[in-house]
Amino acid sequence: MTIFFTICAVLGCTVLACQFFLTVTGLSEADDLDVDGHDIGGPDGAHDAPEGHADSHAHGSNWFFGVISFRTVTAAMAFFGLTGLAMEANGVGQSASLAVAAAAGVASMYFVHWMMRSLALLKAEGTTRIQEAVGAVGSVYIKIPGHRAGQGKVTLTLQGRTVELNALTGDEPLPTGARIVVTKVVGPDAVEVAPAAVSV
Repeated sequence: MTIFFTICAVLGCTVLACQFFLTVTGLSEADDLDVDGHDIGGPDGAHDAPEGHADSHAHGSNWFFGVISFRTVTAAMAFFGLTGLAMEANGVGQSASLAVAAAAGVASMYFVHWMMRSLALLKAEGTTRIQEAVGAVGSVYIKIPGHRAGQGKVTLTLQGRTVELNALTGDEPLPTGARIVVTKVVGPDAVEVAPAAVSV
């Protein structure tokens, strides 16, 4: 078993190190393949399982397979091997070493799965949805040429944070400091604005 544990530890740790390096350097942009039950079987997560089996079968199988990804399997392999080697080094029997190593592998798999899901949720919650800018009131940061002749910049509060967006207008030029309201989203970081009504 020592050779088997060593192979798992070396392969797992090597791949984990490579993943960490690629993530830190920004060379890896691809996310793990998500095989969670909510993402397969159609755009709205529907399954083609026979009626009556959807709840029991999907919940049982997809709950397990939902944690399987390249990262989680790699982590499981690394901790399985390392734990097995540590147990053998302390004179623990082969059966006990295998059992403890397997438990460590499964635990690490679920931990990595939980960690990646948590990071994904944080990223999703922190992403500004520019579509929600329509109707928002802000001010001109850099003068906006009139009649869509060019772009300036505006600042406004979106999802509880102050953001700066490129902006154009179909009206007269808008000077710096002018109050505006967003009327349309025209790009991933650009909006069309109009003068905001000044409340008296």
